[in-house]
Amino acid sequence: MPINFALTPEKEASFMQFLYRQFFVHPKAISKENTDLSGKVAIVIGSSGGIGLECARQLLDIGVSKLILGVRDEAKATALVEKIPADYDPKPTIEVWGLDYLSYDSVLDFVERANHLDRLDIVILNAGVFRTAINITPSTGHEEDIQVNYLSTVLLLARFLPILKAKASGAQVGRITVVSSDTAAWYSLKEKDQDPLLPSFDKQQKNFNYHERYATSKLLGQLFIVELAKRVPSSVAIINCANPGFCHSSGLSRDASGTAIGSLFGVIARLVGRSPSIGARSVVDAVVNHGAEVHGHYIEDRKLTPMSPFVYTAEAKQVIPRLWQETMNELSFAGVEGIIQELGSS
Repeated sequence: MPINFALTPEKEASFMQFLYRQFFVHPKAISKENTDLSGKVAIVIGSSGGIGLECARQLLDIGVSKLILGVRDEAKATALVEKIPADYDPKPTIEVWGLDYLSYDSVLDFVERANHLDRLDIVILNAGVFRTAINITPSTGHEEDIQVNYLSTVLLLARFLPILKAKASGAQVGRITVVSSDTAAWYSLKEKDQDPLLPSFDKQQKNFNYHERYATSKLLGQLFIVELAKRVPSSVAIINCANPGFCHSSGLSRDASGTAIGSLFGVIARLVGRSPSIGARSVVDAVVNHGAEVHGHYIEDRKLTPMSPFVYTAEAKQVIPRLWQETMNELSFAGVEGIIQELGSS
């Protein structure tokens, strides 16, 4: 069913609208009185700091019974867990599990561990990188922004779906939210005519536009979710993506730490950026509230809003089938295409 957004995708993506949201829109915290997570189990990926850690804290605040933090740095996350207040009633179970998005084996090991849970209701896929130079992932040959923000995220998303279907609570379906970004709306997909598409991101470039590459990785995620939601119904799991807005202290710009660019970015972030706790509210809202109407869509400031304008173009309709098939081919070792086909016919 077509959605009548309050603003067009183009207006939503405008810089003035971005500034308006940053300075004047402050989504409310989610109330425990209106959201019952008792007995539920949640996984938050990329939760050792920034937005991911705030998502974890907010899920605890609204009563989640078991919380699993999927992180690369287990020692750091464990130390943070020890600082989380222990006055929740009832007291939740919190576990820290290791996960490295630069390794497909690590992703699959994490999924296998999750498959042994008695229950799983909520998943937030927040892990992301913002590289300031081209770095190729040794084990896959792909540029790291694309590897982490798109390919490994998609692998985890697809492999979690049958687990959510099997282990969510009773009549309530499981939910999975991918953290997206405003930046996806600010660049068109300049590589859209490349064939094949995915390898074009791995080529060395003299003038690497790291802002554009990060935005592209998030745009690819939006395109994939649109197609995935057509193939996997909301009766299996509610899948969406959420935009926390531009947040300071997110840790995303750590590659530029200590540089002139990093210092400038830090100043801008403090002037314009939201706190991670504010940004996390839209993400948590996307994964615990709303109904099937948000399946395959985009939540921003706790409401349904347009994705990148590119998503709605005729060009996107040409790109999506190629991106889909190349992604299925890339992840064929993990049986992703078969999993999606089976879920779509169930």
